[in-house]
Amino acid sequence: MIKAIIFDLDGTLVDTLEDLSVLINGILHERGWPEHPIQAYRAMVGRGFTRLLSAAAPRDVAFNFDELYDLALSRYARMGIVTAAPYPGVEQTLRDLSSTGTRFAVVTNKPDDIAKAMVAKIFPDIPFALVQGGMDGKPLKPDPSGALEAAAAAGVTANECAFVGDSDIDMLTAIAAGMLPVGASWGFRGKDELLAAGARIILRSIDELPDVLRRPIDEEHRLLK
Repeated sequence: MIKAIIFDLDGTLVDTLEDLSVLINGILHERGWPEHPIQAYRAMVGRGFTRLLSAAAPRDVAFNFDELYDLALSRYARMGIVTAAPYPGVEQTLRDLSSTGTRFAVVTNKPDDIAKAMVAKIFPDIPFALVQGGMDGKPLKPDPSGALEAAAAAGVTANECAFVGDSDIDMLTAIAAGMLPVGASWGFRGKDELLAAGARIILRSIDELPDVLRRPIDEEHRLLK
């Protein structure tokens, strides 16, 4: 049975799309570079802050990327939470599952300090065993090391964990770690990408998650009838 759930953050627990688009488009505007519609950021988020900036910045302009990165990171940290909010049903589902003894963690490619601050602010009463974001010296998802650290922090083995996320990166992370890959179809990417990356289960909303956890799952993470 699944005893712990490791969550992605952006696009899974929290809708951060508007905040991220305002942040990056503001910097692009200041430099006279083309901005992007908010929906374009759906495809840019999830692979780390460096990849997000690389995708958003123009490719035909020479600039100091380290300077851009430091500017964007410091501005994001100062900006904090503006419109970012949990998706419908997330808080109640986490409370309900927590009351049954299910353990939680967050593993995200968002910068670590910002991820920790966001989770603490939005979910102050949810007992996450670990919140880990991107940091120097640690590989980003889909490397499984962060997910495995989260399982250890929750006191469970990898095959007792579900990894819930909205992108191919999350499904690949789950598979590499030996966890149940569960797709959050309400997020930034959608059902097709999740299935193509190996999702065993697709959730239409987080309200469906408790039912999934009540169903027996074999060692290869196939649901048993």
